[in-house]
Amino acid sequence: MSCKLQQVGFLGFDVFGTVVDWRSGVARAAAPFLERYDIELDPFAFANAWRALYQPSMEQVRSGARPWARLDILQRENLERLLASHGVAVDDIPEQDLADLTRAWDRLDPWPDAVAGLARLKRRFAIAPISNGHIAGMLQLARFGGLPWDAILGAEISHTYKPQPATYLASLEAAGFAPGQAAMVAAHNGDLRAARALGMHTVFVLRPHEYGPDQDTDLRADEDWDVAAESLAELADILGCA
Repeated sequence: MSCKLQQVGFLGFDVFGTVVDWRSGVARAAAPFLERYDIELDPFAFANAWRALYQPSMEQVRSGARPWARLDILQRENLERLLASHGVAVDDIPEQDLADLTRAWDRLDPWPDAVAGLARLKRRFAIAPISNGHIAGMLQLARFGGLPWDAILGAEISHTYKPQPATYLASLEAAGFAPGQAAMVAAHNGDLRAARALGMHTVFVLRPHEYGPDQDTDLRADEDWDVAAESLAELADILGCA
């Protein structure tokens, strides 16, 4: 086991991009929707465009420009904004179709190494998401993909979004761990930077195709994180989890 994590009893995970492949799942759900409504946009481009609205919408909450709103609410608003930007009259689309497409974010496949890797890590550590996802969505995502969490933590506990300190700290408090007893596991250097500033240990997991073949961010560990791995399976190996 890495000597840097000897005092760690809890691993908190980023989920979208680190544990699950949001791009493929959203594109899969979007393809029949785009065809049904004659929207001439590649499903993967649609997924990336929807995801591009993710951080700006959360920043409205982080900055105090709007009250707390769960991620499913933000995602639905972002979907309507995206469709309108492509000339789609959202009012002409049945509510059921819009709601079902929004729930695509609850039906995302884990990366191939994720479920087995989490199961191995769970033998030694308590594991839970520290995600910007809402609790109901994380629950559905876990059931859909077989993610073996011990608990579901994250933004809905703190009523703000990462990288705000409260999202990490409220999650750790709820789980009963101090920052020095916990590690943040993420494919995003910025997430780890925020966690390290609070005294958490840090684990980088490489996901070079999160945004597709032309991804140009988070292709390497930008800092000397406590552990860096190319998969959750490799992380389990490094940490001595059988």
